[in-house]
Amino acid sequence: MQNVFVGEVADRYDEDCAEISTPAALAPMLDVLEELAAGGPALELAIGTGRVALPLAARGVPVSGIELSEDMVAQLRRKPGGAELPVTVGDMASTVVPGTYELVYLVFNTLSNLLEQDEQVTCFRNAAAHLAPGGVFVVEQGEPDLRRFPPGALAVPFEIGAEHLGLDTYDLVTQTLTSHHYRVGDHQVFASHHRWAWFGEMDLMARLAGLHLRARWKDWDRTAPDNDDTGRVSVYEKRG
Repeated sequence: MQNVFVGEVADRYDEDCAEISTPAALAPMLDVLEELAAGGPALELAIGTGRVALPLAARGVPVSGIELSEDMVAQLRRKPGGAELPVTVGDMASTVVPGTYELVYLVFNTLSNLLEQDEQVTCFRNAAAHLAPGGVFVVEQGEPDLRRFPPGALAVPFEIGAEHLGLDTYDLVTQTLTSHHYRVGDHQVFASHHRWAWFGEMDLMARLAGLHLRARWKDWDRTAPDNDDTGRVSVYEKRG
């Protein structure tokens, strides 16, 4: 698994994610996660700076986490309540923590940080191994909109602003993409590599791990997917 969330990237992570980290923006996600935890403990894979875990814990859900980047954990520890949150430093695909959980969740397209299919399969198995019978694994991971990628194009922009230019380049053969970031003010260039998984592929990974698909939504408001937006949120259940 790649670890690009170090140094300055970790330092400015919360600033970069400020728009999706407000109470209003997080509320629909937190509502779903709190409900699915059903009063039991939750485990966040790739907990990062605690953007989701800390407000979820503030709702009374006991949250633990696994995180590869020590720099991201250091940011979490500086926040109110961050010092008390149990976090294990390690790869989310293979790191094992004590106990079982009613909810394991992986959000913000972070599954794509695992660059090999085998790693993603292992991640599903690791999530399932931490679930109590009847527990659920929630994955927020969208599919790429390849209709925006015309033949012969080299890249597709995902953000064009006064301070930030973002472009995605695709390798359709290997199901990989690279997100290129250019920050105008400080002339900083940053690239992150990802492997997307199609929903059918994710569903098969889940079946191999002993999970089955309970629901798939376009968004955290539980809107049904359609041809314009095939979905982002998948809920997998471990059979009792």
